[in-house]
Amino acid sequence: MTIGSSLFLIAVGAILKFAVTAQVAGVDVQVVGVILMIVGLVGLAIGLMMMLSARAGTRQPPPPPPDAY
Repeated sequence: MTIGSSLFLIAVGAILKFAVTAQVAGVDVQVVGVILMIVGLVGLAIGLMMMLSARAGTRQPPPPPPDAY
């Protein structure tokens, strides 16, 4: 899950939780919004950790100095 899709899930979840007042038979829209926000937050945390770990592993050691003969 990318960072963009995680932010999208958080936004959709917040809209369902705080802005939608419609009643659907058998589905609690506010609970669905909370679940989407939690999934988005978990995905965002995992995406950031993966990005930071990949970035930390790309450092190259400096090349050895040339021989002075």
